[in-house]
Amino acid sequence: MSIPGLGAWLHSAQGRYVMAWEQARIDSVVADLFGYNAIQIGLPERELLAHNRIPLRQVAGDSGQVDILCDLRHLPFAAHSIDLVVMAHVLEFHDDPHQILREVERILIPEGELLITGFNPISIWGLRQRLPNCPHGFPWNGHYLSVLRLKDWLQLLGFEVERSSFGCYSPPCTHERWLQHWQFMEAAGNRWWNFAGGVYLLRAIKRVHGMRLILPSWKQQGSARKALSAVSKKEREQHE
Repeated sequence: MSIPGLGAWLHSAQGRYVMAWEQARIDSVVADLFGYNAIQIGLPERELLAHNRIPLRQVAGDSGQVDILCDLRHLPFAAHSIDLVVMAHVLEFHDDPHQILREVERILIPEGELLITGFNPISIWGLRQRLPNCPHGFPWNGHYLSVLRLKDWLQLLGFEVERSSFGCYSPPCTHERWLQHWQFMEAAGNRWWNFAGGVYLLRAIKRVHGMRLILPSWKQQGSARKALSAVSKKEREQHE
């Protein structure tokens, strides 16, 4: 899933603006998440798990400098083996986002966590994408998914969406000077229209309902053999 124009955009003023917000939010979340295995899917150019303390952290993808080169629709991990998955701008630039989410649900352990970043269609950035003179390169060539739609998909897969946050309220300017000029919109957006940020971070937890502890059969049999039974008066007299 090589995305044309992604590399150049990441080094642009617009790309640095978006990634600065996303990296800060991801860092604040993953710093307190623990486990044994963590996977980053998408954006191999950025170390999104740098602030996480899980011992085995890997980057998976179907192109670029990744640790695991694979088809995102068929992730090469055992079921219930991953504690944390971070997906950055994957779903809106892939033609089969549902299958990717199904695979993520399969590999996550119960109570495993999923972080998703994406461009918000209900924002100035989403409006820019729908204008006739919109450029054709990244990030305008994706199919933006709203947080509400993602929540529906995740709930069908058994996830509980814990929270979502929005950022990047400035218009999608291409020059640093204009992005700085609109910086006042960050505070105003967080206060008055926090659902309309250009990008979002969604956090979800895989829930497995109806789980209960099943004891080994040998423990149950041992308990039965050690149990005391009542002895009737007649049986005592016969024994005497």
